[in-house]
Amino acid sequence: MIAVAAGLSAGRPAAATDVPHAVVLMYHRFGESSLPSTNIRLDQLEAHIAELKSAAFNVWPLDRIINHIKANEPLPDRTIAITIDDAYASVYHQAWPRFRTANLPFTVFVSTDQVGRSDNYLTWDQIREMQAAGVLIGHHGAAHGHMANATSNSISQDLLRANKAFQNELGEVPKIFAYPYGEASLHLRNQVKQAGFTAALGQHSGVVNTSDDILYLPRFALNEAYGNMDRFQLAANALPIPAKDVSPADMMVTDNPPAYGFTLEGRVAGIARLNCFASHMPTAVRTEHLGPDRIEVRFEKPFPPGRSRINCTMRGKDGRWRWLGRLFYLPKK
Repeated sequence: MIAVAAGLSAGRPAAATDVPHAVVLMYHRFGESSLPSTNIRLDQLEAHIAELKSAAFNVWPLDRIINHIKANEPLPDRTIAITIDDAYASVYHQAWPRFRTANLPFTVFVSTDQVGRSDNYLTWDQIREMQAAGVLIGHHGAAHGHMANATSNSISQDLLRANKAFQNELGEVPKIFAYPYGEASLHLRNQVKQAGFTAALGQHSGVVNTSDDILYLPRFALNEAYGNMDRFQLAANALPIPAKDVSPADMMVTDNPPAYGFTLEGRVAGIARLNCFASHMPTAVRTEHLGPDRIEVRFEKPFPPGRSRINCTMRGKDGRWRWLGRLFYLPKK
């Protein structure tokens, strides 16, 4: 959607006025080239690891970052968390050996119904082995279903079934949740809160910061198409666009297209350069700046069924991109 600036500097600090923030990266499969939309090639992964080890990055465990964000405590610039969804077997066979050798912490979000289902998925023995070595295990529900428009009872039963499996197999229930497919709704978000989760993550692009809803945190998804080094450097070096009063509050589409808008939390230099893009439209969408802080985004076309992504970005003078994303979900009839 946007071009990467040539010669992106890895050594320049974030603006002194930035709120505490960190980038969370998301992977699924490793070295499974028959499924490129969720796979990262091993040469890409090794290049990512080399970049994280050689440049000015601070790779932290996800729970440590979340604790800092919740406490509004500063984080070093270019703090990164690595996450992996769905617990495919290639996590154990391909990703873990490489991350372990590089001494890079990561989190695996596990959907419990899938564990041991076939050779394509992790076994509980493998999960226990990784956990014992320091890998953080996250909660991804039980069935990996489309939960955003599910009934309260269905959501509750799915979470409880996963909780039972985690307790039986690991002796504890993870407190960090990842929405399957990144699909969320206000109803689901509130039920995740009631279930006692301390944080939850989606699959919308952006930089985690203290203005975010702790139960709907962004992540940059990486796959074969969006895993080249230019894209990786763009994501890893990204800065936040702190925003509040985001509307609509619900991530599930009720009015189509939604009237999307947000208020900047603090002044962001150069905000006039902001452009917003929608995954279902070929060019930048129209934005309206209402006073110095409020930005409204207007879509000319309704959203198609399924997931639609909105990305608002601007390039800073230092070559680093500021990023605010949203994922809307329109259930298929």
